[in-house]
Amino acid sequence: MFKSKALTAGIAAAVLSSGLAATPASAATGTFASKTVHKAETLASSLHRYYTNVTPNGPEITPEFEARYNLTKDAIEEGWDVINEVSSPRIKRILRERLEMAVERQMRAAYYFDAVRYGEKLKRATNDFRAQYSETPSKEMQSAYFDLIDQTENYGKLVGKVYRSNVREAMGSEYILPAKVAYQLVGFDLTQFKYNLKADQAISDNDKEAALKMIEISEKLEEKDQEITKALLALFPNSAELKKDADKVEENIDPAIMEEIERLKEEIDAAFASFDLSILHSNDTHANVEKAPKRITAIKEMREAKENSLLLDAGDVFSGTLYFNEFKGQADLELMNLAGYDAMVYGNHEFDLGTEPLARFVEKAEFPFVSANVDFSNDANMKNLHSDTISEAPENGKSYSAIVKEVNGEEVGIIGLTTAETATISSPGEGVKFEDYIAEAKKAVAELEGKGINKIVALTHIGYEDGGGDNDVTLAKEVEGLDVIVGGHSHTRLDEPVFDKTGEEPTVIVQAYQYSDFLGSLDVEFDYMGKVISHEGQLIDVSAKADDAEAMEIVNKYKPQIEEVKNEEVAETPVALDGARDNVRTKETNLGNLITDGMLAKAKTIDPDTVIALQNGGGIRASIDQGTITMGEILTVMPFGNSLAIMDLKGSEIKEALEHSVDTAPAQSGAFLQVAGMKFTYDSTKPAGERVTDVQVKGDGDAYAALDPEKMYKVATNTFTAAGGDNYTVFENAYGEGRVSEPGYVDWETFSEYVKTNPEIKEGGEGRITDAASQQ
Repeated sequence: MFKSKALTAGIAAAVLSSGLAATPASAATGTFASKTVHKAETLASSLHRYYTNVTPNGPEITPEFEARYNLTKDAIEEGWDVINEVSSPRIKRILRERLEMAVERQMRAAYYFDAVRYGEKLKRATNDFRAQYSETPSKEMQSAYFDLIDQTENYGKLVGKVYRSNVREAMGSEYILPAKVAYQLVGFDLTQFKYNLKADQAISDNDKEAALKMIEISEKLEEKDQEITKALLALFPNSAELKKDADKVEENIDPAIMEEIERLKEEIDAAFASFDLSILHSNDTHANVEKAPKRITAIKEMREAKENSLLLDAGDVFSGTLYFNEFKGQADLELMNLAGYDAMVYGNHEFDLGTEPLARFVEKAEFPFVSANVDFSNDANMKNLHSDTISEAPENGKSYSAIVKEVNGEEVGIIGLTTAETATISSPGEGVKFEDYIAEAKKAVAELEGKGINKIVALTHIGYEDGGGDNDVTLAKEVEGLDVIVGGHSHTRLDEPVFDKTGEEPTVIVQAYQYSDFLGSLDVEFDYMGKVISHEGQLIDVSAKADDAEAMEIVNKYKPQIEEVKNEEVAETPVALDGARDNVRTKETNLGNLITDGMLAKAKTIDPDTVIALQNGGGIRASIDQGTITMGEILTVMPFGNSLAIMDLKGSEIKEALEHSVDTAPAQSGAFLQVAGMKFTYDSTKPAGERVTDVQVKGDGDAYAALDPEKMYKVATNTFTAAGGDNYTVFENAYGEGRVSEPGYVDWETFSEYVKTNPEIKEGGEGRITDAASQQ
């Protein structure tokens, strides 16, 4: 990569020269900027001379190096400033490419700079430690001993960023080896001391035989101590001072000692090695049990191909199909246990029926749960299942703030976070509290890092850019130390990972859409410090996969009961409900009114300020005959399982959306909106974008008031439309600005609840949508 950038910079310089000649108006600015960038390049290029050739005194930061380093930083900052003043986009891009290469060189020097400073700190700690060591090791001394081990290992990971082998070896000889020798010596000395104490006790007890045995062991430890000390010094042969006594012992050294040396070498090599982790993930499956066998086939295939893998679920297994209505998550759980999940975070829908079904779900799970910001301490069902701790040995069927999973010898921390919206959009009960997700995430990260864990995954159910007050984008920017965020809640389809570079370390964000349509796959490479240095991810479409045989046996056990439920009567309708494609996509229908009325009623239970509901005609797929309404018919009308969303929109944005709704009228359009809480008039003979002539919003009772372009309104719709489906860019913009909350609640379930309690169904329209052209 470095060579290719150098080549690019050389070509860029030539292009820049020709560009300057061709554009006299920008020549002065471009020439000055080019000279400024060249100064930064020259200074950055010279930095390597100060650390690639190690001084006779070993690694050090000379005054000349520090001065040149500071000059380079200043020159780079100046370069960015002048580039911003260049008017030509092409020249600006070329100069940026050149300056980026200078930054890369400066960063290499920065690694050396930091490594030496940390090394000197370690060296002082090593000297202090050995100076304080006595024949009576105190608890404080032992604590310092273990602190020194931690410092040594952390330093080893930092210095690995300096690429030149002679620099790394010199630093190892100067800093790492003395520290290793120090704690190796102390390790034997502590053991010797224990045997000396035992010998003293045996003498006091007049047990001569035991005393002689203890003294013999102590003497052997001292002999081994001396051999290992010399052998350790041979690990870094380029250091003459450390090597002088090593040559004499290498020829006659005990084979067991050589084995110890090789083990130490492997330990040191391992400290500098990168680590590859594969994360398979699902979210918002919402009881789509019949799709699970294909997902499990994909899981098995990916696990076979990826050795270091974790399988995680980001919540909302509950609610969405008849399987949940009938089995309260147990059908899903049996399939998840078969798949072998490693962890799951609670989604808001896990609380839809209170915590009793959730507790049964947790208890029978063959994997642990995580959620750092949910307080179950006052909940009778969950308080004995959840521990507000970080577990390094998590139990199946238990819940923790975070857990540590070992993957091929490497420890990975997994933190759970659940949206605080759950308190208002679900039914957790008074005993469950939701705490600030940022504060709890920072706390959990600090605890994990305190345990020496530097690879941390946040398993979240807060939404990618959800407008409910918490989301993954904000989490990545505000919490340092999170390497990966595996998300859910917003049903976001991230076809490839999002890479957030805020802070000292980057964060990879993934989410796998909804309803078991995809299995997410993310491959991450960590460096010695636990920093993500490369990543690659995709969503695997499971629809083409074969059904896993074991999973199908489980599904077939539950399916007959579901088929029976589909024939169950939900309500009665005195008139036919018009869902014909030609009608719902061109005009108001009584079925469209009924669906939006139900949507508005549900939204008001969550946010009483909601006044409007919108349903895209393309989401209504069939009519319902007069008479009995069955569950099967409702599922045919709304087969997509779209969830509820509540948008904050200005009146002008609502008007813009209505214009889009009717821009092809009287021709059919899936974007045509059925409405509740409002009525509007348009003229299909006018130009698109100028058709809506009047919009009235229903207030208290039956009173209507004109739509105020500047007023903010709460508007309910489905998540497909809210995210910009059917080309609603006005909604998409609101979504991107965090003005959309996604409480969930699947459309067919909301509709079935509404028709049960609202038997008064009208035959035709109610004047909610009027085409003035048709009245002429």
